[in-house]
Amino acid sequence: MKIAIIGTGNLGKSIAKGLIKNNAFESLYLTKRNLDELQEFNNTKNVFLGTDNLKAVKNSDVLIFAVQPRHFEKILQNIQTVLTEKHVIISTITGFSIQKIEDTIGEKNNILRAMPNTAIAVGKSMTCICSNSHANGHVKIATSIFNVLGNSLVIPENQMQAATVVCASGIAFWMRLIRATTQAAIQLGFDAKEAQELAMFTSEGAANLLITSGNHPEEEIDKVTTPKGCTIEGLNEMEHKGLSAALIQGMVASFNKINTIKKEQI
Repeated sequence: MKIAIIGTGNLGKSIAKGLIKNNAFESLYLTKRNLDELQEFNNTKNVFLGTDNLKAVKNSDVLIFAVQPRHFEKILQNIQTVLTEKHVIISTITGFSIQKIEDTIGEKNNILRAMPNTAIAVGKSMTCICSNSHANGHVKIATSIFNVLGNSLVIPENQMQAATVVCASGIAFWMRLIRATTQAAIQLGFDAKEAQELAMFTSEGAANLLITSGNHPEEEIDKVTTPKGCTIEGLNEMEHKGLSAALIQGMVASFNKINTIKKEQI
């Protein structure tokens, strides 16, 4: 694929690194106003750096936009004259609807939205993808790109707000759980570095068990809980203190807030 990343900031650079690592392109154009920040890509084969978005669009088939929301509409307007119906447009801009993109460049374009999270920097993003009806046949292009950078799931656009909470904000929620586990491990006698290592790799192991086995979490919980044992004692105490309820209520509160922000933007 001939790919352009328009606005190669932190997210754009993470996407570029994943594509380069997996040799997942024929050519890759990276644009940014300040090219000093892209010098790490300067001598990479088939990677081209520039400030000219028009040139990048003309020489690419897949356009990934990773710009700040306040700049996106103007950038779309500036490149509209060189857009064709063959271009696949992928927006990673939170809160910028497909309808708004269509209103700017036309509904006959192949328009998709992708919502990755910060784990994309280490190739472990959970990315949610949606598209307009015109781009239905091009969804596989987006999933193939983001599967290189982790895992992807195609969802309706009306679930993108919820996906932002579960996946993007979810990184912070899981970090807080890992931090709490680290603090507990310190209290139980481990030093801070050891405690964090125990917490990080145990959480990674738990997730990988579910990913690999396809089991429900309770199936794996049953394997480590014995009658009158320490695991069930700890689980029940956590539930008495509201662990599950607090997590669910926190995510619902986050969802309500993101919807409030969306209404204010409208």
